[in-house]
Amino acid sequence: MPDNEDSVAVTQSGVLPLAKLKRWQWWVLVAFNIFFLIIGQIVAVLLGRFYYDQGGNSKWMATLVQTIGFPILFIPYFLFPSITTSSSTPTTSVSPRVIFLLYVVLGALIAGDNMLYSVGLLYLSASTYSLICATQLAFNAVFSFFLNSQKFTALIFNSVVVLSLSASLLAVNDNSDEPSGVSKKNYAFGFVATLGASALYAFLLSIMQLSFQKVIKKETFSVVLELQIYTSFFATCVSTIGLFASGEWRTLGGEMDSFGKGGMAYVMTLVWTAVAWQVCSVGVVGLIFVVSSLFSNVISTLSLALTPLAALVVFHDKMNGVKLIAMLMALWGFCTYIYQNYLDDLKAKREQTDATGAVLSEGSTPLLLEA
Repeated sequence: MPDNEDSVAVTQSGVLPLAKLKRWQWWVLVAFNIFFLIIGQIVAVLLGRFYYDQGGNSKWMATLVQTIGFPILFIPYFLFPSITTSSSTPTTSVSPRVIFLLYVVLGALIAGDNMLYSVGLLYLSASTYSLICATQLAFNAVFSFFLNSQKFTALIFNSVVVLSLSASLLAVNDNSDEPSGVSKKNYAFGFVATLGASALYAFLLSIMQLSFQKVIKKETFSVVLELQIYTSFFATCVSTIGLFASGEWRTLGGEMDSFGKGGMAYVMTLVWTAVAWQVCSVGVVGLIFVVSSLFSNVISTLSLALTPLAALVVFHDKMNGVKLIAMLMALWGFCTYIYQNYLDDLKAKREQTDATGAVLSEGSTPLLLEA
């Protein structure tokens, strides 16, 4: 994290230069990204469940709406000034072909991951789906250790375990374990698809963090948005090809006509699902950029525990003691991770103070420090 005077953000994975941000400014940036991720994911999941409940059945359409809303990201891209890096940050030119290939590969992987999640949500109950999704934290811990040199403390380990148990507790509390009208073959396929999606999602988070550090090497807000825009563009292309190649596009007219709440509700459900996923994606990529892939995944898992509150309001779901305990556990896990970041912040400030004191004691006259 950055201290009060320097433009350095100390994360769990190392030191990441940002624009001359004070400590409170860094926390505000983190808070905004957390808000985007949680609100975006909760709304997107609720609308996705609403789409299937009201008669939607196209897996490729459910996949397409997760990325097709990327053009709205051009609004903040052009309206908000970029956060530029410190002048002391080394700049290296990267071949446009390398960047292009990175965007294509990430976009294809994102499309595949979205498809796997769509299949899982179609064939599994909400309880089984949530339980398997919680495994993404365990996958991310492995990938972060090998790809991002992620250091684990007792507080971080506690956060990961508690958040995973919280999501699992919510899952086993659901009584609709056996989805109606789904064969055992499709049920097994949905189980494997969701498990694979969780692993691939964790891998993508670590790869994105590694791309910022090793390939892109530009710590600006514009670069974060560019990554999201271009990868979403290629993911949308892949999903569109899949929609037409599979022939599911022929059934969309019938889906709209038979949608439970009407054709207009069908269109608006897809539109707002697309918008919500883009808001969520900005939060995900932003947290990877500012903190780490593991932190981004922790917040994502936290939103799984908060979704029942939204479902309570929107779908009038019952709130029992198990769900309440699960949400309290999730909040506890979240707070322990935030506290670890706070401790790292204090440690960085002490090291900065000690280093400044050592410099002042070497010379006969004190150095003038920038206020």
